[in-house]
Amino acid sequence: MTTHRIFTTEFSKVYPLYVQKAERKNRSKDEVDRIICWLTGYSPAELQKQIDAQNDFEAFFAQAPAIHPNSSLIKGVVCGVRVEEVEDPLMRKIRYLDKLIAELAKGKAMEKILR
Repeated sequence: MTTHRIFTTEFSKVYPLYVQKAERKNRSKDEVDRIICWLTGYSPAELQKQIDAQNDFEAFFAQAPAIHPNSSLIKGVVCGVRVEEVEDPLMRKIRYLDKLIAELAKGKAMEKILR
C-alpha cells in the first residue's frame, strides 16, 4: 500500500498556511497554536520544537503527547471529505486539524471549536 503524500509532508511547511488562513479572517496565530495544542497535547514550547525539527505529519502525530479525547466529536466536511468517515487513523487526525482550522477561519468561537 502506498503512503499518502501528506504523511511525509513536513508539518513546518503546512503550519504557516494554517496561520495565513486564520489571519486572512482576522484570527490569530495564537488561536491556531491553541487549537493544535488542544488536539495534540503539545505545549506551546513542544509545538515550536516540532516546527523547528521539521518533522513530517506522521512523526508530528506519532510524537504527540495525547490526542484530545473529545477529538472524536469533530464532525463535518473539510476538503470534500467527511472527517468522521476517514478510515486511516493518521489521515483522520490530519483532517481533524484541517477541520478545526477551517472552523476558526469561518469565525466560530474558540469555546465551540475546542469541544
